Amino acid sequence: MTRRWTAGLALVLALAGCGGDPADVGAPDRGLVGLAMPTKGSDRWIGDGENMNAQFSLLGYRTSLQYADDDTGVQISQIQQMIDDGAKALVVGAIDGTKLKDVLGKAAAAKIPVISYDRLIRDTPDIAYYATFDNFKVGVMQGTYIVETLRLGRGGGPANIELFAGSADDNNATFFFNGAMSVLTPYIRSGALTVRSGETAFAEVATQRWDGKVAKERMARLLRTTYANQRVNAILSPYDGITRGIIEALREGGYAANALPVLTGQDAEIDSVKLIAGGQQGQTVYKDTRELAKVAVQMVNSLVTGGDPIVNDTKQYNNGVKDVPTFLLQPVTVTKDNYQRVLVDGGYYTAAQISG
Repeated sequence: MTRRWTAGLALVLALAGCGGDPADVGAPDRGLVGLAMPTKGSDRWIGDGENMNAQFSLLGYRTSLQYADDDTGVQISQIQQMIDDGAKALVVGAIDGTKLKDVLGKAAAAKIPVISYDRLIRDTPDIAYYATFDNFKVGVMQGTYIVETLRLGRGGGPANIELFAGSADDNNATFFFNGAMSVLTPYIRSGALTVRSGETAFAEVATQRWDGKVAKERMARLLRTTYANQRVNAILSPYDGITRGIIEALREGGYAANALPVLTGQDAEIDSVKLIAGGQQGQTVYKDTRELAKVAVQMVNSLVTGGDPIVNDTKQYNNGVKDVPTFLLQPVTVTKDNYQRVLVDGGYYTAAQISG
C-alpha cells in the first residue's frame, strides 16, 4: 500500500510539474485550497504549512495558509473565510476537534471536501479523509523506550515514574497516552514502576493546549510535594514542548543536567534534538511532516480531479459519527544513538542546526 501511494503521488507531481508555478504566466490555476493550521507556537506546524504550500503550488493550486494561534474562534472564522473565498478543498489541523461541526457543515453545503490533518476532527460527518501518523504506535514507542532504558524486563527497577499526556481536546492525545500505557501498565501493576503521585488517569495528567508552561507548573508541584524526599526516575511526556517545560522544572528543582530522569518526547523539534544530542532528553518520536504533507496533497488532488484518494486504514479512526478513511504514516523513535542517521542523513536538519 505504501509503495502504491508513493508511486501515485510521484506521478501526480510529475504531471503537475509540467504546469510550472501557478504564479507564472500561462500556468494552470487549479483553484484555491484552504490550509487551516492550529498554531505557530510549535515548529512542526510551521513546517507542515510550508511543506503543503510548496507542494500545492507545484500542482498549480493557490493556497490560503492560516494559523489560528490556538484560538478555536479564530480558526472557525478563518475556515469560514476560506469557504466564502470559494476554496476547492480544505485541509484542517484542528485546535479543538470537537468545535468545528457547524462551520464544516457549511463547507459540506458548498460541496467543499475537508481533509482532517493529523488531528482527527470529531462529531461531524463532514470530513472526507484523515491524514496522520500511527498515533497509538507513537505512544508504544515512548513507553517502550522507558521500559528498555530502565531495563525493567531484565531485572531493573523498581523505579518511580510520572505521567504526562497531551491536550484533552485533541483526539490524538488519547491515542498517544493509551499506546504508552499499553506498555507501562503491566509494570505499574507489578510494582516495577510506581506512580507516586497517584495521578494515572488521562484527565489528571492531560496538558491543556500542549503547553510547556502548564507542564512545568505541574512538574514543579510534583517536585515540591510528592518528590520532596524522593527521586523521580522516569517521566512519560508525549511532546517535545512539554518535555522542555518538564526539564526546566527539574533543573530549577535541583536535578543536574547529566542526571535527569528518563524523558520521552515527540516531533523531533530542533531545540529538543539539541537536548538529545547533549544527553538531557532521552528520546523523541520523529514524524516526517514532509511525507504527511504529501499525503494531504494526494488526497486533495484526487478529490478535486475526480479520483479516489489512497488510504490504508478504514476502521481504526471513528470520529463519533463515522469511520473516517485514513492514510497512516509510520513514526520513528529517535535517540542520541540514531539522530544523526535519521535526522541529519535524512535531510530533516543539518548538523550545524543541531550543534548551533
